Amino acid sequence: MKLKAIVTSSLVSLSLLPTQVIFAESSSVAEAFKNGKANTLLRYRLETVELEGFDEEALASTLKGRLSFKTDSYKNWSLFTEYDTVVALGGEQYNSGMGTSGAYRAIYPVVADPDGSEVNQAYLAYSGFSDTTIKVGRQRILLDNQRFVGGVGWRQNEQTYDGLSVDTKVSGVGMKYAYITNVNRIFGEDVAAGGSKSNTHLLNVGKKFSAGQLTGYFYGIDNEDQLAFSTSTLGVKWAGKKLFGNPNFSYGLEYASQSDAADSPLDYTADYLRLDAAYKFKPVKFYVGYEVLGSDDGVAAFRTPLATLHAFNGWADKFLGTPNTGLEDVFVGISGQAGRFKWNAKYHDFTSDVNGLDFGNELDFSIGTKIAKNYNVLLKYADFSADDDGGSDVSKLWVMLQAKF
Repeated sequence: MKLKAIVTSSLVSLSLLPTQVIFAESSSVAEAFKNGKANTLLRYRLETVELEGFDEEALASTLKGRLSFKTDSYKNWSLFTEYDTVVALGGEQYNSGMGTSGAYRAIYPVVADPDGSEVNQAYLAYSGFSDTTIKVGRQRILLDNQRFVGGVGWRQNEQTYDGLSVDTKVSGVGMKYAYITNVNRIFGEDVAAGGSKSNTHLLNVGKKFSAGQLTGYFYGIDNEDQLAFSTSTLGVKWAGKKLFGNPNFSYGLEYASQSDAADSPLDYTADYLRLDAAYKFKPVKFYVGYEVLGSDDGVAAFRTPLATLHAFNGWADKFLGTPNTGLEDVFVGISGQAGRFKWNAKYHDFTSDVNGLDFGNELDFSIGTKIAKNYNVLLKYADFSADDDGGSDVSKLWVMLQAKF
């Protein structure tokens, strides 16, 4: 179905919802632009990567600049645009990956921050229905904790989506639906790997209770450029606010089942399982978890092609693609705040889901602070030590400065 037809049918269906009262908005398109608001962001990052097997250490010094503009509302419509530029400062002593850098940079490990400029977001939004926002165009889509659908916001060039989204709430039940025609990946529009044509439907429904939140989801991904990443995923998640009546003791349970979809050349079924528990003991929080991306007898494993992968399975990014034997991640961590500084330390132990493979372990640490209203500083480190089945050791260090206005 073409995007125009989808937009039309969605607007007709949502017209059954009660309209909301708008107390103040612009009286013309020109006034909506005049009353609009602009924002800027600057993010500098120094990233080093030491990877076993490479004689050279990667050193990426990059600066991201972002300009965003949102018009005021006119007859419940508004326009949002966002333009990003990423530049490499100093010598380009890193491989930015997927053909985005010259062959001479292949002597360095990958730091997936290619330079370039592009429209990050550009969409029309309609808010004329009660508790509902409809967006059409290029947009950011972040579902739950971004384990399955996210923006890869850690990288300098964000992942965004072309299509239609509806975010609504009816009788306390929140629903997010999106139809995606193209995925704009972190490698930029100048290379083939920078985009994936798609015929994807995403549905996420949740309701809050006094004891936590229940979420159900279906993600039907039809990747027309990378067929093996076409998947059908159905899952349910419970995020508990307290355990045994203790408000300091939180926990989470999540399960999903996935199979191949559309024109995928694979034939598999795999499960996903995640268990979490955390206890706040001021000024720190202890947490522990167990996550499994299952395997179908080593043929293929549970995959998450739209996820913000850096946030899961270790910051060293050793498992951006799930091994065919699957992945089990047992982790434990502690986080807290000391004065103005927030810190986090986590330990992972990685094994396979089948065949009894030992991949290795990883230690992650970060500390950061906010300076005044508009500035942030972050120091972050990851060290992966490989076992016999885990490939190469890798250590990464980041220093990041950010300003928002």
